[in-house]
Amino acid sequence: MDGEVDEVVAAEDAKIIFEAGEGQWGTEESTFLTILATRSFSQLNLMFDEYLKLSSKNIENAIESELSGDYGDGLLAIVKCARNTPEFFAHRLYKSMKDGIGTDDNTLIRIVVTRCELDMKLIKQEFEKHYGQTLQHFIADDTSGDYKKILLKLVTD
Repeated sequence: MDGEVDEVVAAEDAKIIFEAGEGQWGTEESTFLTILATRSFSQLNLMFDEYLKLSSKNIENAIESELSGDYGDGLLAIVKCARNTPEFFAHRLYKSMKDGIGTDDNTLIRIVVTRCELDMKLIKQEFEKHYGQTLQHFIADDTSGDYKKILLKLVTD
């Protein structure tokens, strides 16, 4: 989701989202979704900058204060992914293997399989930067057998 950006559209979108949330009593939830789900990540990042000019809050804080539950979490996921896709997936991988909780195999498999040929190298860099260990180390500690071998092969350069 990349491409050309339009500063006018970004400013208009920021104003629309502001008015749908902070700028009124109550929240027009569908307005947030319409803009966040239909703009490129580049366009969204420009809109996030424009939003900050209108509000004392960044877009993440605005969403957290205006929306809740799965809906708010879903919109925050779009924002986080738009801001830094490899960091977003590194965090999701970390959460899927966090010590003491057990492995969320569905999340681990889904991310490794869908990202291994796209941006796994960048995800691994973000993972190590944020969590102080390599993704391979986490996978090796959290999995076993052929499952472990397959996952390690998919994340290895």
